[in-house]
Amino acid sequence: MTSQSQGIQQLLQAEKRAKDKLEEAKKRKGKRLRQAKEEAIAEVDHYRLQREKEFRNKQTNVMGSQGNLSTKIEEQTKETVRNLTSSYHKNMESMMKKLLSTICDINPEVHPNFRHAA
Repeated sequence: MTSQSQGIQQLLQAEKRAKDKLEEAKKRKGKRLRQAKEEAIAEVDHYRLQREKEFRNKQTNVMGSQGNLSTKIEEQTKETVRNLTSSYHKNMESMMKKLLSTICDINPEVHPNFRHAA
């Protein structure tokens, strides 16, 4: 009987150790799952920040190029206005002389199709 009770005691102790090991494994599993979840969240946050940074860089490049484009267009417009103003001042005098001579210098002549009635 003692050997039987000793065997039962050993079985109970083995069962208790197995139960303790099982609980410890469950705790380690839960801890590892929480740790994996935290790592995944950190990785997602890092990836999101990286992509947002890339987006901001691309957005800055695009907006910067649009700013450069508008600056170039504005400079070209100013240059064109300067050229037209310069051309106006340079040619104004000669054009006014031509216009006034055409209007004021009248040579009265009989039109070639005019027939004198007699």
